[in-house]
Amino acid sequence: MRPSWGDLAVVWCCFLLLLLLPFLSHGKDMPLGSTLTPGGNSAAWASPNSTFSLAFAPSPTSPSLFVAAVTYAGGISIWSAGAGAPVDSGGSLLLSSTGDLQLVNGSGAVLWSSGTAGRGVSAAALQESGSLVLKNSTGGAVWQSFDHPTDTVVMSQNFASGMNLTSGSYVFAVDRATGNLTLKWANAGSATVTYFNKGYNSTFTANRTLSSPTLTMQTNGIVSLTDGTLNAPVVVAYSSNYGESGDMLRFVRLDSDGNFRAYSAGRGSGTATEQWSAVADQCEVFGYCGNMGVCGYNGTSPVCGCPSRNFQLNDASNPRSGCRRKVELQNCPGNSTMLQLDNTQFLTYTPEITTEQFFVGITACRLNCLSGSSCVASTALSDGSGLCFLKVSNFVSAYQSASLPSTSFVKVCFPGDPNPPVSAGSTSSSRSSGLRGWVVALVVLGVVSGLVLAEWALWWVFCRNSPKYGPASAQYALLEYASGAPVQFSYRELQRSTKGFKEKLGAGGFGAVYRGVLANRTVVAVKQLEGIEQGEKQFRMEVATISSTHHLNLVRLIGFCSEGRHRLLVYEFMKNGSLDSFLFGAGSNSNDSGKAMSWATRFAVAVGTARGITYLHEECRDTIVHCDIKPENILLDEQHNAKVSDFGLAKLINPKDHRHRTLTSVRGTRGYLAPEWLANLPITVKSDVYSYGMVLLETVSGHRNFDISEETNRKKFSVWAYDEYEKGNILPIVDRRLAGEEVDMAQVERALQVSFWCIQEQPSQRPSMGKVVQMLEGIMELERPPPPKSSDSFMTVTTATTGGSASGVSSSVASTFASSVAAPPAPVPSPNVEQEMSVGRSASARTREIASLPLRSSEPYMTM
Repeated sequence: MRPSWGDLAVVWCCFLLLLLLPFLSHGKDMPLGSTLTPGGNSAAWASPNSTFSLAFAPSPTSPSLFVAAVTYAGGISIWSAGAGAPVDSGGSLLLSSTGDLQLVNGSGAVLWSSGTAGRGVSAAALQESGSLVLKNSTGGAVWQSFDHPTDTVVMSQNFASGMNLTSGSYVFAVDRATGNLTLKWANAGSATVTYFNKGYNSTFTANRTLSSPTLTMQTNGIVSLTDGTLNAPVVVAYSSNYGESGDMLRFVRLDSDGNFRAYSAGRGSGTATEQWSAVADQCEVFGYCGNMGVCGYNGTSPVCGCPSRNFQLNDASNPRSGCRRKVELQNCPGNSTMLQLDNTQFLTYTPEITTEQFFVGITACRLNCLSGSSCVASTALSDGSGLCFLKVSNFVSAYQSASLPSTSFVKVCFPGDPNPPVSAGSTSSSRSSGLRGWVVALVVLGVVSGLVLAEWALWWVFCRNSPKYGPASAQYALLEYASGAPVQFSYRELQRSTKGFKEKLGAGGFGAVYRGVLANRTVVAVKQLEGIEQGEKQFRMEVATISSTHHLNLVRLIGFCSEGRHRLLVYEFMKNGSLDSFLFGAGSNSNDSGKAMSWATRFAVAVGTARGITYLHEECRDTIVHCDIKPENILLDEQHNAKVSDFGLAKLINPKDHRHRTLTSVRGTRGYLAPEWLANLPITVKSDVYSYGMVLLETVSGHRNFDISEETNRKKFSVWAYDEYEKGNILPIVDRRLAGEEVDMAQVERALQVSFWCIQEQPSQRPSMGKVVQMLEGIMELERPPPPKSSDSFMTVTTATTGGSASGVSSSVASTFASSVAAPPAPVPSPNVEQEMSVGRSASARTREIASLPLRSSEPYMTM
């Protein structure tokens, strides 16, 4: 009887299964003598459900070499034998007969071993958690990879103090005593530098020392810290997608760029998405650009370069390799000079910060380094601290940014040859090279012209009438490729991108804000300005001023529209809306009571906001007074980084021009207005300081400052809060939604003190925003603030002061900041008696009139 085709198929499948059986090791124990080798003839050791596998993969540094690694489904490595030591094609991973797991090169040399020979190991197994375990005959774990991590910690893996993650020259660890996350640069031949040492919840270390803190990445995306002295785990960080479900792997990793990040990856996707990073500013990672390298930003991406043309890259193909002098200093003794680098800072950490720190001026900072034989560079801070750092180490790491208030100097052989401006082109060294340059330029121009012409022809034929690729395409090309200049949109384009101004994000004194999506899929916020009376030229000048203001804590202006009566501004979109929706539950998501913000995030938002306002006040070419600082104008990006919005919409104020305001010119919001608005006195940067102080108090308390309730004894909340602070009752002021959370009470007290200093009614008593940042960060010592006065008392004191005498100022107002924070404003010319009475009457009338005004809208997006 002849077999049927079905019988033959069954036999053939069984034959194939028998052939493949030796190469399949899904979830089985690997006995002694098992071997993994690079190539297709070696089995991969897999976990029971094939979630993880152990196999050789091409080395990321050289395709001809291989690394034995445990990878998540899709190819994401979570552990590697020998910390990623590569082997050639003849190498292997061997579980020897003695129970030792060894990584062996093709020459037979053992590059790494588990050190378990003779300890009773009988088999190896890869668990579903991703841990490679060497087991004894009873199934107990003799050794496991989770106890010897390389650069990654996955879910359910405990990373204890005493363990290290390594990646190149970088090391991550958890401090045993404090639980702080620490990042260190430990290059061979140089002193170890700790460039990051932060405890995200430090209150638990105030009265105790931890015994054995352990870091864990939870399955919900929360990085937490546990310890025997703690009753419950402490949250270290939230991934931006924490709480989201799905078949995914969450992990934290020390990357090769020296940053510690949290990631998530879908099963089988092969790609990991960053959800949080420890160091927000990549250029603050020590050694990121190598020795003598300078880190800066090209847009949002960090780039590396050399301090000047006196240097050259060590490896032109790898800008992170650092720089070296073209002529070494020992080859030009007595003929060296200090080359000035504006807005540059040479990163300085312990122990340099204590041994090479001086209080001298910028000139002395330069000359002290020039005269010191061991000094190679110096940095003078221009933030008012007077600090100068001399760099005498054999490794120097620099950071350059227009927002850095510092000037640095680097020692080079004379003459100093600074880097050319970005816009400067290179010159030809000879006529022949110039001729070749012209030929190349003409050829390139011809090719580009031909491509542009062809593209135009295609557009005319196919896309001319398409709403997606119509007249806006040229503008969007500018948006994607231009060097930061604001894009000019037509009103029709913005009308189409907002679907007829359909989705409203918020509204304020200057107009409503709508959500829009440009043709290139960029999500934006479009502000439709109202009541703008400036002419076309003045409007464009103000837009140019706003667009030239760049800072990490300022909302970026993308473009504008100016067509007849239509005036619109296009801003980057902030996914998390405004601060008030987190503090008060306002805005479009007011029904989301779960938007309460942790204390660590609140404090970071407060510091970020202060830095943004500091940039407007002290670091711009023209001082910008915001005039409407409030939670609705503080926006949060995906990482909850604070960005100040609507700056520049009020008039620019010259610090020397003390102009007066009338009632009709008041543009702020009730509850945040400084008293000088009501008294028709000069509006300066100190008016923004007052508003910020009110916002800071609200950030701590979660209460509107102008709220009056039985809880506050019918007092305005800010007055009640100071009374409680005077009594030593800080806890009642703190937002009740923070109950049960680890809150750094030292930070809370510091924030309250800063807020009370900021809301002093006398502008001269308020600190500058630069000092506010220093006080919040604990750099500057704080004295106990005096009680803020009422607006009426302020106007009384001010009226007396305008009479030409300072004796009318109450002696109860402390003068702590008179010398160290800010000098008093220039005296106002003394009016006659009738004028004084008139001022008093008008101020009182203005107070009553403004008090009767309705509150501005509290909708969450860029209100004004």
